[in-house]
Amino acid sequence: MRLRLLFSDSHCPLFNLAVEDGIFRQMAADSAVLFLWRNDNTVVIGRAQNPWKECNTQRMAEDGVTLARRQSGGGAVFHDLGNTCFTFMAGKPGYDKAVSTQILLNALHTLGIAAEASGRNDLVVQTADGTRKISGSAYRETHDRGFHHGTMLLNANLTRLADYLNPDPKKLQAKGVASIRSRVANLSEFKPDIDHAKLCDALTQAFFAHYGNESAAEHISPGVFPDLPGFAERYAKQKSWEWNFGNTPDFMHTFDTRFDWGGVELYFDVEKGAINRARLFTDSLNPAPLEAFAAQLPGTPYQPQALQAALKTWLAQYSEMPELQAFGDWLMSEVR
Repeated sequence: MRLRLLFSDSHCPLFNLAVEDGIFRQMAADSAVLFLWRNDNTVVIGRAQNPWKECNTQRMAEDGVTLARRQSGGGAVFHDLGNTCFTFMAGKPGYDKAVSTQILLNALHTLGIAAEASGRNDLVVQTADGTRKISGSAYRETHDRGFHHGTMLLNANLTRLADYLNPDPKKLQAKGVASIRSRVANLSEFKPDIDHAKLCDALTQAFFAHYGNESAAEHISPGVFPDLPGFAERYAKQKSWEWNFGNTPDFMHTFDTRFDWGGVELYFDVEKGAINRARLFTDSLNPAPLEAFAAQLPGTPYQPQALQAALKTWLAQYSEMPELQAFGDWLMSEVR
């Protein structure tokens, strides 16, 4: 089997995921690929997940954290430069996720870390405090090839991980798959001198050892786009709001509050990232302006900029009612 070893010199998740998808689509059926990379300040969600349910989107926006939707399933994860990302790819019938899992375990064992595979596609280490997760994985297969990718926690900021993956309390009824939270640990707890370069070297050697062959490393960076058919279009899609947010499964978002002039209940049915239906209930003595706002929302993308524009237009129509500004401020604080 022909081997290919690739390293990304970029820390941009949108670039790296586009590269991963491009390599997967054009790889030779008789080859095996190891792609190693890192993302900085990113929440990566599974292809069937709801970012508004999984993530603290408001805090992410405030802190400049990127949201990226991957092609595989699985749960939401936070990446910083304390994570090493890996992708194993192979054509069928050679593709077998048990093989790539064993390569990961072999690499860790050479570093003196006694890890083992768990039942949820994770790698764990047994400690005096119980089982600790050090790596999570997801998979994707087509009729003639497959890949296994995931992250390895080296010295990630676990406090930030918890911050961005604990959503604000929202009344969301979603069809997406909620992530299962796990107790996690950094490999640096078990091997203090470990870093990205050392782990990549161990993974490379375990990869070569398994297949009994070697290949020269290839480095990829945004300044030198990979020679992949259709990469520009794939990269544009990966960066788009339509893919990262608009590809969300249909869900309902409900919220309510009370102002001096009355209470408000607002229900959004969101389909493909846009408001399909908006229903508003209020005991305000003058409900007409609020009803008019709800009536104009269908078709509006469910994103702060679009809602802000809709509110601006609506408030201009009712400029003689300054009390409605409080409604607009509240709504924006809820949906960001």
